[in-house]
Amino acid sequence: MPQTGSIRLQSAFRSLAFRVIAFSTIWAILALVVITTVIAALYRQASERGFESLLSAHLFNLIGSVGVSPTGQLTGSPDLGDLRFSIPGSGWYYSVEPVSPGLKGEIRSTSMLEKVASPPLAQVPFNSAFQRSYQASGPQGQKLQVLESEFVLDPQNRAARFRVMGNRSELEAEISGFEGRLLGYLALFGAGMIAINAVAILFGLRPLGRVRAALAQVREGTARRLDGSFPTEIEPLANETNALIENNRRIVERSRTQVGNLAHSLKTPLAVLLNEGRAMGDSRGRMIVDQASAMQHQVEHYLQRARVAAQRDSVVFRTPVKPVLERLVRVMAKVNPDKVITLSARDEPMIFAGEREDLEEIAGNLLENAMKWSRKSVAISASLIESAGTAAHRFQMSIEDDGPGIPEAQTREALQRGKRLDETKPGSGLGLAIVADLVKEYDGVLRLEQSPLGGLRANVQLKCAE
Repeated sequence: MPQTGSIRLQSAFRSLAFRVIAFSTIWAILALVVITTVIAALYRQASERGFESLLSAHLFNLIGSVGVSPTGQLTGSPDLGDLRFSIPGSGWYYSVEPVSPGLKGEIRSTSMLEKVASPPLAQVPFNSAFQRSYQASGPQGQKLQVLESEFVLDPQNRAARFRVMGNRSELEAEISGFEGRLLGYLALFGAGMIAINAVAILFGLRPLGRVRAALAQVREGTARRLDGSFPTEIEPLANETNALIENNRRIVERSRTQVGNLAHSLKTPLAVLLNEGRAMGDSRGRMIVDQASAMQHQVEHYLQRARVAAQRDSVVFRTPVKPVLERLVRVMAKVNPDKVITLSARDEPMIFAGEREDLEEIAGNLLENAMKWSRKSVAISASLIESAGTAAHRFQMSIEDDGPGIPEAQTREALQRGKRLDETKPGSGLGLAIVADLVKEYDGVLRLEQSPLGGLRANVQLKCAE
């Protein structure tokens, strides 16, 4: 399973759509993270500046509301215009405390039930405007922001310490709430943007899928060229591919013509040699017949290989398997009426990715070999090869007999050209070798093994056309 996952991951990384979508998604996420961070930082700065400005306004309002009586008593009823200064434990407090000798009394907001400690001047000194700002803990455990100033109240230079305290926990909660809402909105926007971007990329790459499908049709033999309208960027590629397909088709046709011409030109001289050798009748005549027959088989073999190689890399032909096997079985049954031939082939669509003549050559040679060596019966079967629950891309053809079979140690020797394991049987020793060469040309697999019937079973696996 880990190896399968690794293969799928490698395949995904090779996908152009995956790479473009992944790059754009990573870029969108990074951009949204940066935007969220910047907006949150700007909002925090603005909120803190507004909070400090509010405390400063309350401080000046408090200073303007307090005075000194002739007896040195702090007087005044500050009204800062904020109800939170009247709610006990709200975190919004103010206090006025005497600093100079001769000044008495203390003024607090009704919300301030306990005194809030202030740090020493050495730790937090006043600035040039005779103000200092610091954080402190409130009576209810709130985090307070304190703005403090000392101000002279009368001509006798008697001064008092004015403090305005704001609930910083409310500010932090407001900022956190804004950041959470911002993150949610931007995440929703980012997900929509990534989805739209992925759809746009996949839609933009759809013409490449059409090109791939058209090429598959050409390769399967259901089309001769790339048909359809393509975008401006892809149309030159389609035109060049069509030109290449047409050029390959001309090369194949020219090769077929030359192969036919060569076969025709050699056919008559070889026939003459065979006739002359048979007419001579002596040992020299038999030698001429044997050599001419070998030449004829070699010419047919290599011409056939040239034809298969010429068409294999161009257009893939389509040949239904079952009709070919049924026709071969009918022919062999008439030629060998004393033997029983059974065919087992499902009705599933088995289409050989090659020419009918090549399939007939493979199946015919194997069937002829089985008929020659069998005692009473020969069995043929064909079926698709299932692969992990998906549609098969290969089919298997098995031909077996009840004859003596071939020892496992001699199966490779039986596939050698011209090699005959039993000289008492008629034949040239080329049948299995021709089959092996044809199967190899089609990137197939040929295996010889022991049959349950007692004789030889030849298993051939070949590619299917979709």
